[in-house]
Amino acid sequence: MTVPLPPESLWPARLAILAVIGLNLALSEHLTLGPTWLLPSLEGLMLVPLVVVRGRARRHLVRLEARVTPWARDSRVLAIAVIALLHLTNLSSLALLVLSLLRGSGASGVSLLAGALNIWVTNVLVFSLWYWEMDQGGPLRRGLIGKPPDFLFPQMTLAPTTPPWRPMYLDYLFLAFTNGSAFSPTDALPLSRRAKGLMMLQAATSMLTVILVASRAVNILK
Repeated sequence: MTVPLPPESLWPARLAILAVIGLNLALSEHLTLGPTWLLPSLEGLMLVPLVVVRGRARRHLVRLEARVTPWARDSRVLAIAVIALLHLTNLSSLALLVLSLLRGSGASGVSLLAGALNIWVTNVLVFSLWYWEMDQGGPLRRGLIGKPPDFLFPQMTLAPTTPPWRPMYLDYLFLAFTNGSAFSPTDALPLSRRAKGLMMLQAATSMLTVILVASRAVNILK
């Protein structure tokens, strides 16, 4: 009989969220909506209840050996809201970067290039969180027997191991990094339509950021 796996550690994803908040604080004001501290402060405030609710949901799952509880459902809604806010913040910064380049703002070339790099790294972290939260119902439901995966990792095609292999946050971070740098899947293959849609969106965002950096670099060299 196959036994469901216990829920995975939540700390890697929490650290990734904190890293995104730090990157948002590091952006210059011409790449942020409102004061630099405004959106990161809101993100930090939303992170607090997420840590509390999801932590409690995880303890319930470990103790009760269940996978669907009101705490788990509420924590998933909170997690999606936090990731969506992080994503919208990054997209707004990218839009402001495009406007800065098109309008020829007074920002220095170094400042714009640093902002573009910040946006690209943030994009990788945000999509790693999307993949981690989406695949097989999220971290609290991943490992539930019969839950179809959204991604096919190479380890899934190998002979079964004891305990069974399952993806952790670092696997999704690697997936997001390779998709953001190669603009295509190089490690895990998307199986569901929503996984394909997210990977397309990430690749398009990364490609736009790289094109902007390249065009600015050419102008600097001239």
